[in-house]
This record gives sequence, C-alpha cells and structure tokens, in this order.
Amino acid sequence: MHDAFEAAPILERLPLNIESIACFDSTLLVGTHKGVLLQYKVSKSKGKGEAKFEVHLDRSNKSFSKKPITQLAAVPELFILISLSDNVISVHDLTTFTLVTCVNKTKGANLFAVDVQKRQKPKGEEVYLRLGVASKRKIQLFYWENRDFHELLNDLSLYDFPHALSWCKDSLCVGFKRDYYIINSKTGNLKELFPVGSSQPDPLVTRLHDDRLALGRDHMSILINADGDPTQKEPINWSDIPFAMEHSPPYLIAILQKFVEVRTIDPKNLIQNISLPKTRLICQGDGCIYVASPNNVWRLAATPNANQIKQLLQAKQFELALKLAELAEEPESEKENRIRNIKNLYAFDLFCQKRFEESLPLFAKLGTDPSHVIGLYPGLLPEDFRNKLEYPEKVPEIQGTEHEKGILALIEYLTQKRNELSKDIDKEMATTAIVEGNMTINSRKQLSQIIDTTLLKCYLETNDALVAPLLRLKDNNCHIEESER
Repeated sequence: MHDAFEAAPILERLPLNIESIACFDSTLLVGTHKGVLLQYKVSKSKGKGEAKFEVHLDRSNKSFSKKPITQLAAVPELFILISLSDNVISVHDLTTFTLVTCVNKTKGANLFAVDVQKRQKPKGEEVYLRLGVASKRKIQLFYWENRDFHELLNDLSLYDFPHALSWCKDSLCVGFKRDYYIINSKTGNLKELFPVGSSQPDPLVTRLHDDRLALGRDHMSILINADGDPTQKEPINWSDIPFAMEHSPPYLIAILQKFVEVRTIDPKNLIQNISLPKTRLICQGDGCIYVASPNNVWRLAATPNANQIKQLLQAKQFELALKLAELAEEPESEKENRIRNIKNLYAFDLFCQKRFEESLPLFAKLGTDPSHVIGLYPGLLPEDFRNKLEYPEKVPEIQGTEHEKGILALIEYLTQKRNELSKDIDKEMATTAIVEGNMTINSRKQLSQIIDTTLLKCYLETNDALVAPLLRLKDNNCHIEESER
C-alpha cells in the first residue's frame, strides 16, 4: 500500500444538505436538498507540503429549483449544466445558470447518464452529446442539437425501475434491483447480463476510461465491455460493498461504508484506505476528484507521480510504477528515461528472484549494458571492473541447478547481443545502466570483446564442444589474457 491520494477538506459543516456534486476545471458544483445550487472556485494554495486549497463561493442560486437537486452533470464543452430535480431533466447555461430548456418528456425521471464524444470533422472538432434517462419503467434516449434534446430512439419499456445507468460506447448499461442489462442505443435491443449481489442494497455501474464498465456484485466489481462480455477472469475484490465509484487511471476509487478505498485493476492491488466520515457521493472532472458527505466535501488530491513511483519502487511494485510513469505528463525524453530506469530495476528484481528467462530478455530489450548484466554473475568479469559496478541491492548468490539455469539463460542473451553487435562493429552502441550513474560501455569492439570472452567462459563451464567453434569464428574477439585465466 502507498499514499496515492490525500484528502483535503473543501467544504466543512455546510448548513445545507448536499444531494449531488459535479466538477469541471477549477469549479465545484453542489446541488442541495432545498434546491439551492452552489458554485465554488477551488484553487491550490501556494506553497509546498500537504494538499491545501483555497475555496471561494462564486455563485449561489437559491431559485435553481424548488425541490432537491438529485443529480448534476456539467458539459463544459457545450457550456451547459444538466440537472435532475422534481423528477424532470433541465438544462441550464453553465456560465449564467439561466434555463436553456426543460425536457418535459422526461417527467417522472429518477436517473440520467450523459455521454460526450468528440469527433473530428473537416471544419474542426465536433462535440456530440447523448443522454439516457431512466423514467419509471422505461429508458429514454436523446441527443443534443441546436440547444435542445431530441429523441434518439423511441422509449424502451422495461420490466422494473432502473437504479443505475451508464454509457459505454453505443451501449447503455442498466442496473435493476435484481440484475444488469445492456441496451444497444442504435437498435434498442436488450441483453441480460447477470444478477446483482444478494447483499447489495443497490446496483452499481461505473464507466471506466478504457471503454469498459465496472458492475457491482456484493464485494466485487466485474469488468465488462460495451457488448456486456467480461474482460478479465478475476473480479476486483473490495473490503466491503461499494455504493459509489470513479475511475482515475490507474486507480479505482470506491466509497465503502467506513472509508474510501483505492485499488488498481491490473495488477489487482489494494492501494489505500482513506477514512472520511459518512461519504456517499463521488465525482471527477479534468483530473479533480471530490467526495461528499451530507454536509462536507473533500478533494482527493493525487500524490505527485514522482513521489508515488518512489514509494512503489521501494516496495518493488514495478508494474504499477510503470503504469504511473506512462501516465505522467512530462517531456517525452524524461518519460522514456524514467520508464527505462524502472524496467531496468524490474529486470534486476526478476534476476534476484532467479526468473532468468524473464529477466535477461528484458535486459536485452532495454539495451542494458551487457557488462552490467554479466556482472550479476560471479567470476565472469575482471574483478577490478566488476567492483566498479553498483546494483540496486546485493546480488544474491546463485548455486546448484539455479546457477546452471542462469548460465544457460546468459548464453542465450549473449548470443543475441553478439549478433546485434556484429552488424556494424565500428559504430558506437547506445546502452543503459541498471543503476543510473554507473558508467556504460558504448564501443561495439569493447562490448564484443567482453561478450565473446564471457561466452567462452560459459561454454567451458557448460559445454566444451562449443569452445572450438567460437574460437574458429573470424570475428571472434575473445580477450586472450582474460580467456587464459
């Protein structure tokens, strides 16, 4: 486990009960039980250390609705705010809160889901907005055009009241009290998926960033694609039954009964538990994540990537460290260097686990200096040269059958490297270090000499019959003095 997020208080002891939240850019929108809509500007405080934010109430619209604002969705690309209050969908201007349209056909609505797609057109980028509305025992589908919603498909009759709703490509996933269904928004066809968990109070459908959905089933989240097919064998297991969730790659963040839990999908790791009292709402937008209780709001501020990666490397969680490095927003050259460094450390760790068949091919792929790889084996490099090399930690001793396996893997690695080097012996070769700061050899002739000499030593140890063919090669570069030892 490591600290992926830090909970920073944004609103404390709000005198109005919070019914819904939404966010975009630096704006937080809060819908209340009394129908008041609050808009806050949230900006990071200057200075280092723990996450702190400056919060300013920009606007308070007391006449937004006469009833509780049960759901909000901001669409900044179209400058509109979609809301559900008094069982009807309304659309307001995002900058002035003036009413744009009230979708009267949605009277009786209890839930909605939006889908925003950006499409490249000859004249530039076009934003396409679809709306799915659960209204009593039916689903209504709309698209946005000319500042109004229009029917996308005829109303779809259902056997029960929907309790959860989410888009995924051209599909709309519906969670009923007992089971889940997928609806094709183009044809209206329904596909039954699987039952909701027996201990689960309500279904939970969460849209992921990679065109998948996470469907709740008691303590588990089952991942499916837009066709309703499972995308991995094992579900995500939670400490308790989640009742709200968001995906902030590479993390899944779920609100449980006693705390907010953070996990990863692949690898399936528990990352963090954040104790926040009575939380029940979660939203995200533009990289910001907020969670809310009836009278408080917190922002889950992500720990800087570099700090997370450092923690993960110390814990030897290389796969997750790589995912974070790949998601980091930094110059491409710096990102490539960081990823290569993590992979070198991962390959070293695999070697220490004696997983030679995985470690050495990874070193080969990374272009790691062959002398650094050879140095992992005792007695193959000149002692004065080997003593100059540094490794992340002490290299374990390899004995018996493990030693034999390691040498055979090394022979395969060196043979591959020898073939690569022979292509242009006079041209320098770019190599990387297992530990940053170690000197690397870029001369192909020098590397060729080290590789051939090491191959000779390996053959003498494992198969004498291969010694003569190596020495007879015209391009054999064995170091005579070192070979005679």
